[in-house]
Amino acid sequence: MSKNMYKSLVSYILLTFGTFFIAAGLLLFLEPNTIAPGGVTGLAIIIKKLTGVEIYLTNLIVNIPLFIAGIYVLGRSFGVKTAYGTAALSVFLWLFTTGEASYMATDDILLAAIFGGILVGVGIGLVFRGGGTTGGTDLGGAILNKLYPGLSIAKMMMILDLFVIAAAGIVDRKLETSLYSMIGLYVLVKVADFIVEGLDYSKSFHIVTDRPEEIGSVIIEKLGRGVTSLYGKGMYTGKDKQVLLVVVNRAQVSKLKDLVMEVDPRAFIMVSTTHEVLGEGFREIVNP
Repeated sequence: MSKNMYKSLVSYILLTFGTFFIAAGLLLFLEPNTIAPGGVTGLAIIIKKLTGVEIYLTNLIVNIPLFIAGIYVLGRSFGVKTAYGTAALSVFLWLFTTGEASYMATDDILLAAIFGGILVGVGIGLVFRGGGTTGGTDLGGAILNKLYPGLSIAKMMMILDLFVIAAAGIVDRKLETSLYSMIGLYVLVKVADFIVEGLDYSKSFHIVTDRPEEIGSVIIEKLGRGVTSLYGKGMYTGKDKQVLLVVVNRAQVSKLKDLVMEVDPRAFIMVSTTHEVLGEGFREIVNP
């Protein structure tokens, strides 16, 4: 099996498991308690509450025209994995509803919001790791952003999600339903971010110092990390400065601070979290 085939296979496995977890979270926790944490699936939960139409049908009915519009507005390049994600999610939603009775993991609405959000968040994270989407507000936001460039995708998704959350409370005639839907949305976003970014993060240091050569040499010798010198200018003093850029793993953060302070106690240090570092000494760059 070639490297590209293997990568493609892993991608579709992630999409499959991701859509399974999304369907499980929706039908075991969220839908039975009318918790609608935004998106097309949240809208589908509201429509089922009003009309009894199953979620998988609404998901298909809304996403098919969105997909066609996406091809027209965004081009064909976005489409294969989006089509697969949308279809797989609808299939799993259908499979979960083929039994004689609906499933309900808990009738505690807070637990449903939390654990439903966790399952859906894991699913969305896996889908994103696989390089796909499940259509819905992601696709709708991208289309609107293309037509109206002044509006960002993030803002459009937020507006659509807030509309769905508010509608859940109106349909269920309980303010609490909207509030629990917001909890569900918050949990799933955080969990999805965690799945996509993981704990494999590094720390980047920007070091402003009058002794760049000494600090750079110590870092290379003691930590085995590369150092890049950037040229800057202090706007208050008018003096030219060298700014050292260094990326280290979490275990080396404290050691790097100590080394810099030993050489130049007056150094100015900025530390940032970097969620992905590709290249020598870190993760290998893999060509698609």
